[in-house]
Amino acid sequence: MLKQDSRAPASGQPVSDGAGAQHWFALFAPTIGGIVKAGYGREKLRNDVFGGLTAAVVALPLALAFGVASGAGPIAGLYGAIAVGFFASLFGGTPAQVSGPTGPMTVVMGAVVATHAHSLTEAFTIVILGGALQIVFGLLRVGKYVEYTPYSVVSGFMTGIGAIIMIIQILPFLGLPASDQGVPGTLRSLASLDPAAVDLRTFVFAAAALVLVVYWPKKLHNKLPAPLGVLVLGTIVATLFMHGMPQIGAVPSGLPSLIAPAMPMEELPLIIQAAFILALLGSIDTLLTSLVADSVTRTHHDSDKELVGQGIGNCVAGLIGGLPGAGATMRTIVNVRAGGRTPVSGMLHAVILLALAMGLGPVVAHVPHAVLAAILMKVGWDIIDWGYLKRMRRAPREKFIIMLVTLALTVFVDLIMAVAVGIILASFVNSRGIAVEQLKGLRQSVDADELDQLTEEERVMLRSANGRVLVTILHGTGPPCTIFRTPARSTRARLSRSMK
Repeated sequence: MLKQDSRAPASGQPVSDGAGAQHWFALFAPTIGGIVKAGYGREKLRNDVFGGLTAAVVALPLALAFGVASGAGPIAGLYGAIAVGFFASLFGGTPAQVSGPTGPMTVVMGAVVATHAHSLTEAFTIVILGGALQIVFGLLRVGKYVEYTPYSVVSGFMTGIGAIIMIIQILPFLGLPASDQGVPGTLRSLASLDPAAVDLRTFVFAAAALVLVVYWPKKLHNKLPAPLGVLVLGTIVATLFMHGMPQIGAVPSGLPSLIAPAMPMEELPLIIQAAFILALLGSIDTLLTSLVADSVTRTHHDSDKELVGQGIGNCVAGLIGGLPGAGATMRTIVNVRAGGRTPVSGMLHAVILLALAMGLGPVVAHVPHAVLAAILMKVGWDIIDWGYLKRMRRAPREKFIIMLVTLALTVFVDLIMAVAVGIILASFVNSRGIAVEQLKGLRQSVDADELDQLTEEERVMLRSANGRVLVTILHGTGPPCTIFRTPARSTRARLSRSMK
């Protein structure tokens, strides 16, 4: 069970109109203002500069790879990292968190781009609407409830996302064009694959890049992270010695142009559904990363403000043609380890990426797809919840089944259905657990001395019955005389057995 945000008000607590308005105003106030008032000196600035620079180095290759994987193009990944990274830090509620395109958000955006391939404007409109929904989540104080998503559901979902990323990269890994139909299309292509069509040279090159990403020297990690190092080395080798290998191709550079939202009425239900998926997934992904940031910085995040900040960032990302994003765990950890502790580091990381985007197009055009596939293979592997899989023999059977069902639905059916079914199954399991606990409080006896709850008058009456009266005492978690239907049915069975 995930920890509740300690700053969130208790549910059901009345809030006056003035306090509510003040709370809403605080949600939209830039976080940097409070940081400056608390005291911001040279030491903090120096640490934030190091953190932002390091996070930008890690974010660059991932943004390009996620952009290509989504189908929107590498520049969309870079624009998304800039917009979400800057505005989520400026308005968010987790000081040291760095945001940008992530694996789960890329998978959803890939499905959105494939569905709306005829109009990318509609795809980015979905991103804008998803950001607006996140802002609404924050205003309605939904953040504290999102954090209570059952871990078995989160584990199955994230493991499924990792599997999806790895599966859809198999074709580029073999030197073949990626399928535009996601996992089903990739599996169908692999099932009918002619071994002679595999580009052996590209496969060997991608495999070497993957090995290098996995076994990158630890001494170089702090100065040159593995994804960036492999991206640079792979591009140089492919450009000099391996001509003809599939590359990203022409990439626009410079400042992005604004996109006017478009929502055709006939497609409005699909647009709203996709936007809700982005908003829900982005909120869960972000708040999980916020908990990680809390644990490494010994601070407490504001979940509602974080959702508002993420929503603003995703709205801006959609307006400039960028991928949606969320709190990025790896980039956040790298930022903290480099010294970043305030939103300044996340904002600087975005500014650095913007400077690179201004003139990076000609360089990025030569990046091989095989290198990006290798980087994303490692990303997908890291997203899989191996810790939970290793503990499956010791985990409760019901919760492990929920994890597997959520995993299967995520990979082969639909993301929103996977989360919905997982939460419903988890609620059934939770209800059963409550029923078992309530039955533990069921006490039966014919001896007045064994029942402390009886009054003296009731004890006298029970003793006078000489064992002909069986007293049953029920303990529930709700109001007096209220028990769940399941324990009530079980209680009736136990009473019937006791009276025989």
